[in-house]
Amino acid sequence: MKKKAILEVCAFHIESCIIAEKAGAARVELCDNPIEGGTSPSYGAIKQVREKISILLYPILRPRSGNYFYTDEEFEILKDDIEMCRQLKCDGISVGISGIDAKIDKERFKRIVEWAGPMGVTCNRVFDCAPDAFEALEAIIECGCERVLTSGQMTAAPDAAELLGKLVQQAGDRIIIMPGAGVKSTNIAKLREESGAVEFHSSARMIKPNPVTYINKAVNDYGNVFVADEKEVSAMVEALNTSNS
Repeated sequence: MKKKAILEVCAFHIESCIIAEKAGAARVELCDNPIEGGTSPSYGAIKQVREKISILLYPILRPRSGNYFYTDEEFEILKDDIEMCRQLKCDGISVGISGIDAKIDKERFKRIVEWAGPMGVTCNRVFDCAPDAFEALEAIIECGCERVLTSGQMTAAPDAAELLGKLVQQAGDRIIIMPGAGVKSTNIAKLREESGAVEFHSSARMIKPNPVTYINKAVNDYGNVFVADEKEVSAMVEALNTSNS
């Protein structure tokens, strides 16, 4: 009998979290700063989301964009943010940390997992930056994480189905391999079949139209609000539900 496959939505906005739950997602990874790949959301954002949704909430804890080799000061920021997430009754966190050689920093990652308890810990895409995926997976398992979010060390997970399948086999029942990046309703069922994964991650994001009635065209730093496409999230959930049968 197949294990039930589930979807986690990477949400950059409280509206996306509400959409994710409505459309049938099992978990939300709450992030800020989508252009930079996601950084830690604010206290207020986490608090409001926790009050609005009942599905699992895992904020990303990443004090800045760029690499995952953190200074002592940044490591202390992670510690404080972990405590914040515990106080706000988050179910877990998404986090990662490396050495200067881009290998998983096991010593500091073990401390992060210890600080996080009893919350769950997803290893974020620091994994995709590691020089050896199989070595990195063993290190993450040793640190006590419950899952790894990975694109299979490619830009898009569907392009790395073969490696993802090998990682799923290596992981066994010790840790969950969760493909993410480039995952859509049009490829999620095939990716499940090819990789054997049972958890998937997608932002399903689209640009939300600007409702403001006046826009100063001489200013170019408005930016965009990215929100989850409810139809796309629903389609991915439906594709997984169909593949479960």
